[in-house]
Amino acid sequence: MLLEVEGLCVNYGHIEAIRDISFGVEEGTVTTLIGANGAGKTTTLKTLSGLRKVRAGKVTFDGTDITDMSPEKRVKLGLSQSPEGRGIFPGMTVRENLDMGGFVRRDKAGLAADLDRVMALFPRLSERISQVAGTMSGGEQQMLAIGRALMARPRVVLLDEPSMGLAPKLIQQIFAIIKEINEQGTTVLLVEQNAAQALKAADQAHVLETGELVRSGTGAELAGDPSVRAAYLGGDI
Repeated sequence: MLLEVEGLCVNYGHIEAIRDISFGVEEGTVTTLIGANGAGKTTTLKTLSGLRKVRAGKVTFDGTDITDMSPEKRVKLGLSQSPEGRGIFPGMTVRENLDMGGFVRRDKAGLAADLDRVMALFPRLSERISQVAGTMSGGEQQMLAIGRALMARPRVVLLDEPSMGLAPKLIQQIFAIIKEINEQGTTVLLVEQNAAQALKAADQAHVLETGELVRSGTGAELAGDPSVRAAYLGGDI
């Protein structure tokens, strides 16, 4: 496993947000976590990024224990995140936001190549390269958030609710880009409330309920699971 979570427990004060969850992400795959609001999906990603402290358990990345590693070191190791709510720098231009995504890197040629890659994935950003990010539409800001995460040249990119608040046409576009990112060689760990799209995109999938991992399988297996269909897919997919 490229990324492995073992017995992970995370608290917010006295409240258990994550209780003893274990799962792995294989290199080259798309893995998704689905669940209702408050299930612990975003907390899981924040913990993997180093933004939440672990109460118990272990996180391993490519054989290295990163449980207590700083967020910056995790980015250098190959783990970057596009956060829930996009988290762009609204007063900066598109180009400045993308430059921030590569802040840990010193390889100018590689950064230039990755900027070209992001522009190819998101032509809209190329058209708005000098625009102040806070003036763009929600869909454009989501593209920017994903592009910024890719500028770190991650081995695993963590995508937290990339379709949130977007129109159906844009959701289709974002998921097509996620597929392309994966096909280009980047492993994806995806958190999504749009369970139908997430399971369609996923090689492996896990269901979180109130901080516990209650079901795992391939995307197709969970899409066909009656209990998953009833809870998250409106009875159909």
